[in-house]
Amino acid sequence: MRDTRAPHEGCGSSRVTCGQRKVAGGVRLAVLAVLLAPLFVAPDALLSRAYAQDPSTLAPDVQKQSSFPKQSLVGPSRNLDKSQPLYLQGDELIYDNGGNRVIARGNVEIYYNNYVLTADQVIYDQSANTLTAMGNVILKEPNGNVVRSDRLTLTDDFRDGFVSQLSIVAADDTRIAAERATRKGGNTTVFTNGRFTPCKSEGGMPPLWCLSAATVTHDQAAATISYQDARFELFGVPILYMPYFEHADPSVKRKSGFLMPQPGSSTTLGYTTTIPYYFALAPNYDFTFYPMYSSRQGVLWQGEWRHRTENGKYFIRGAGIDQDWADLPSAIVDREQYNGWRGSLETRGLFSLSSWWKFGWDVTVESDDEFRRFYKLDNMLLTDRVNSVFLQGIGDRNYFSIAAYQFNSLQYSSTPQTGAQSFAYPILDYNYVFADPVLGGELTWNTNALAFSSDQTNAVFPNIYGNEQMNRVVTEVNWRRRMTDAIGITYTPFAHLRGDLYQLSNYVDPQAPNGVHDTSVARGLAAGGVTVAYPWVANSGRGSHVIEPIGQIIARQAYIEQNNLPNEDAMSLVFDDTNLFELSKFSGYDRIETGTRANVGVQYTFQANEGGYARILAGQSYQLAGFNPYAKPGVDASGDPTFTPYSGLETARSDYVLGAYVAPWSFLQLISQSRFDQDGFALASQNAGAQVSLGPLVANAIYSYLNTDPTNGIVASQEDVYASLNLRLTDRWSVAAAMRYDIDADQLASDMFQVQYADECFVLTATYTDNYYHNPNLVDGQTLMLRFELKHLGEFGYSTDALSGNYGKQQ
Repeated sequence: MRDTRAPHEGCGSSRVTCGQRKVAGGVRLAVLAVLLAPLFVAPDALLSRAYAQDPSTLAPDVQKQSSFPKQSLVGPSRNLDKSQPLYLQGDELIYDNGGNRVIARGNVEIYYNNYVLTADQVIYDQSANTLTAMGNVILKEPNGNVVRSDRLTLTDDFRDGFVSQLSIVAADDTRIAAERATRKGGNTTVFTNGRFTPCKSEGGMPPLWCLSAATVTHDQAAATISYQDARFELFGVPILYMPYFEHADPSVKRKSGFLMPQPGSSTTLGYTTTIPYYFALAPNYDFTFYPMYSSRQGVLWQGEWRHRTENGKYFIRGAGIDQDWADLPSAIVDREQYNGWRGSLETRGLFSLSSWWKFGWDVTVESDDEFRRFYKLDNMLLTDRVNSVFLQGIGDRNYFSIAAYQFNSLQYSSTPQTGAQSFAYPILDYNYVFADPVLGGELTWNTNALAFSSDQTNAVFPNIYGNEQMNRVVTEVNWRRRMTDAIGITYTPFAHLRGDLYQLSNYVDPQAPNGVHDTSVARGLAAGGVTVAYPWVANSGRGSHVIEPIGQIIARQAYIEQNNLPNEDAMSLVFDDTNLFELSKFSGYDRIETGTRANVGVQYTFQANEGGYARILAGQSYQLAGFNPYAKPGVDASGDPTFTPYSGLETARSDYVLGAYVAPWSFLQLISQSRFDQDGFALASQNAGAQVSLGPLVANAIYSYLNTDPTNGIVASQEDVYASLNLRLTDRWSVAAAMRYDIDADQLASDMFQVQYADECFVLTATYTDNYYHNPNLVDGQTLMLRFELKHLGEFGYSTDALSGNYGKQQ
């Protein structure tokens, strides 16, 4: 017999010794089932988190995604095939008729159902109904785990048993050891002097951390694991002692109990602690109660209800506090308005009604615009609240969607927010593609209907008040056909017919601003054109080159009056290479192109044999005849342009647009979208990005430049850059940094720095962030977050924004 080594060198005062030998043969399931199911379920529990089990993410900041893959130490229970043969071999087989025993000695090997058991000796006592394996007992499981012990005794009904000098080595090198394990009553297993660590140890050094307990009791009937005299050791040194604690059996997916507390500190909230309690009410629904105590604001009551049905799921989160306005920071404008109950309700759901239809919603209601951001329930930079409810159907050739939206501005102003709101109730879209060709081409039919209501803020027309109401129906038919001639020129003729009907109530016409009136407006559009492209292809030793001149002409009515109509869905106007050849460059239905327009460009594409790729498109647009709608956007009720008058399309000859998408190698991607003035070729707008993934380095950079856009309050050029870097220094250490810099203002807008240590059993992440902006109602700025995660045990996080005031002023 061979000597064995201790499985936990340097971890506590383990006296466990285990054998290790080459596996040679196989055994019957009767032996294996007893070894696995009754005795080695509880060790798996040692790897679980020391709090109630919850199968998925809980409320925000209560539980984050683990850095380690989810896995069971002993693997899932297996249905063994009892028809499989059992193989037994050994150096000597003895039938003791007097003692009513069967004895196998010397290199005993048993194979059964992909389990392998080896021992120096196996004795089956028919009188006592026990099976005993002795000497270098090794069990290899199909999932890769290796179980070792000096002696193992089982009853033949597999209810009870005893294991001496137990050691388990999982497939991921996680190790569990105990001096002995005893199973009683068929459902209770007691481990004596148990130790557990997923950390590796080399050269006699203790593992990074280890959990040990004098007694570990696994009660399968109650689905609990309890610990007595438990210690948490760091580098072999006990740093935390718990006389007793208990948690759910990890084989139980859902069980009520406390989750890991989440402490923190904040300038506005003081010291905070969130203590979640999880209620496992049923297999398909649960509730998490997670009140947060803050030393400066009191108790924020929070809870989340989750429910999964046969065809979908939804959740409801609630938060509320009885606010004492005197506790709020003095910098907040009109603190008294927040006295009393403040709160929010958040719900989201998605249901599959059939293979074609789905229904869902995303709604958040709150007592005031700043509650959720003040209590860190939303991102501090959130500027808009959008609530929606939708029904959507997708078929082979048709699409239907009906949705309702509520928009609420969250932007800070010097006066308290009045909650300016807009509603779309509903927006309806229907698209249909005809199955049979029409005149050899594809025919489609699209319809959009909208009911919209918006608060009016009339800086120019102060005598106007109330909510504007707009009802709109748009229907259009599109046809196109692609043809190619003998020399490779492609011709794509297309036609477009559209009709709009508006009904307006309580509406301010900026062209006749003397009052509010109700009106109905009908308009129609007929357009036709053709796109012609002639690709030239050349092949070389490095790849293929394609140069493709593209020309397009579109004819429409010379003029359609629309400056007297509201513009709610076409306010965003960006002219670049992606919409150069679009029928209309407006982003929505409320504005349409008129007159005759030509779009021209040339596209170059390169495809390397080794996988490199490049595509460059340059072009320009020309207003040939009729009224140019981009030249005069008109104004809204506040006197602002309904869309930017500096889009690059406002002149008869547009600005030049250039788009470049280049990936010369797999580790480098470059994107650039530029617009140049049509007269002096000066840069009017630029968006460029690059990403490098080279070995341990991942870097991103985004540069943005916009000359001016008064529609969005940009009266001077804006230029900024965002960059991020992630560098793995070693196999365990990595650093990351990110920053956004406002070039024209010559100041930082935000920055972040992160250091992370991660090995096979432990993750430590320290993240520092700083936002440079002014909002006295929502104090933010420097934030430090520390996150510790122990494999199989869970994580602990701490965050604070209460950093040095002097340091903050220097930033």
